[in-house]
Amino acid sequence: MPELPEVEFAAGVARMASQGKRIAAVRVLHPSLRRALSDTMADSLVGDTVATVLRRGKHQLLVLGSGRTLYVHFRMTGDWQVGRIDGERSRFARLTLDFADGTRLALEDARALAVVSLHEAGVDPLPDLGPEATAADFNAAWLADFFQRRRTPIKPILLDQRLVAGIGNIYASESLWYAKVDPRRGVHRIAAARLVQVVAGVKRVMRHALEHRERYYGADGVSDAVRFNVYDRAGDACRRCRTPIVRIVQAGRSTYYCPSCQR
Repeated sequence: MPELPEVEFAAGVARMASQGKRIAAVRVLHPSLRRALSDTMADSLVGDTVATVLRRGKHQLLVLGSGRTLYVHFRMTGDWQVGRIDGERSRFARLTLDFADGTRLALEDARALAVVSLHEAGVDPLPDLGPEATAADFNAAWLADFFQRRRTPIKPILLDQRLVAGIGNIYASESLWYAKVDPRRGVHRIAAARLVQVVAGVKRVMRHALEHRERYYGADGVSDAVRFNVYDRAGDACRRCRTPIVRIVQAGRSTYYCPSCQR
């Protein structure tokens, strides 16, 4: 499931493949995408150029020369594939952008959950987002202010993109392991000093993922048991204390933690 580091890498791929190029054809290949991007909208992109590709949280913005924005959210399984317009398309290709130079950028999405929409100049397509997980303004003071009058367990609230943009289920578990914080602990019961550790945990796991793409991006043959400290490692030994990792369900999502380290 793409989170900030994976989407950052994907946005870089899209930028290298499309920046400065004129769009020759756009094909919407799955009905799920037509709810937000009709064939008429897609056709209106022909002749426009891609000025740049930006990322905010888990969201990507293809900024066009006309001032319009093509908004892309991978959701669970989306990714970009780069090729030639005369090449074979993947069976999971849901949208293709063909460029005048003969290259193609394809959105692949096995579960067909990705969202793509077109927005006029001056329209901000992004939802309400908090600071980036890697940004200086994501800090303990920001957490303390956000947590006021809330009694939610810390793990589920880390998934709220209004609190911190870019972190999802995988890196939330990993961050709390680094911070040595129990994912079940109510945010109203976390001391200020421990909030500093939560922020440090988030930034540490994000930094590692951004610096070691081959480990965190799901490289072929690399299992979750190797890539992560707790995520998807239920029953395996904690890398710090050798206590078996535990899996629980919080807000319908799997949470992994060490019951000894994260008290």
